[in-house]
Amino acid sequence: MKIAIQGEPGSFSHEAALKFVPDAAIVPCALSADVFAALNSGNADAAAIPIENSLAGSVIEHFDLLLTQDVRVERETLLRIRHNLIAISGAQIGEIDRVFSHPVALAQCRQIFRDHPRMSAQPFYDTAGSVKNLVALGDSHAAAIASEAAARYYGAQILQSGIEDTIDPLSNKISLAFSSENRPGKLVAALSGFADLGANMTKIESRPVHGKPWEYIFFIDCQIPTPEVADQLLAALKPHCAMLQELGRYQEAPAVRQMPSAGPRQ
Repeated sequence: MKIAIQGEPGSFSHEAALKFVPDAAIVPCALSADVFAALNSGNADAAAIPIENSLAGSVIEHFDLLLTQDVRVERETLLRIRHNLIAISGAQIGEIDRVFSHPVALAQCRQIFRDHPRMSAQPFYDTAGSVKNLVALGDSHAAAIASEAAARYYGAQILQSGIEDTIDPLSNKISLAFSSENRPGKLVAALSGFADLGANMTKIESRPVHGKPWEYIFFIDCQIPTPEVADQLLAALKPHCAMLQELGRYQEAPAVRQMPSAGPRQ
């Protein structure tokens, strides 16, 4: 199976894709839109995209793409993110003045910049791509934040592991998108049937409707006690919604077991 990801080999999306299909052929894409294009064109059989991080929040662009592209959510997985400060062989942590990585990864590792004021954060398009670029530059004063797999893949060294600010625990399932009229009580009415059906809403995200001020599309993830409840939920929502779209039904991923600390930072 060919699975498209945004980013380079060795990225966290690469790791997530291999959790779904261990022997998958990875199709790296520069942009998130390219991931969906690869899927729609048949250049990839599936795609693995990040939806939410417990520290940095939701990946808003992917909600928009899920709504506008002819795709469906089939499965989910939870990935324990462990960031590492990576440099070329021979570099010393005290000599690093620039650290490259994806903006989300940089946001997850603020403490290391407080610990090392000399370092400045430099946004890059991808975590693994920042390591690839670092090795190509051969600059001993630059570093990257990425996975252990990225360091191995590109032949770089880890200066410090586990630099993320917090452990990344994230908590059958259906994903929906809908809009309702901007009138008092309409959203409450739309959501009122969830509890009655025994459905547990685990996430709600709002996105503005382009060109229509104060109108929003709501994205919802919901645990359902039985498959039949999904259809009942859609039927209950429909009278209250100007637009209702099912994004997918899938088996909820098991919770990630927190890993013990690797010890104090040096």
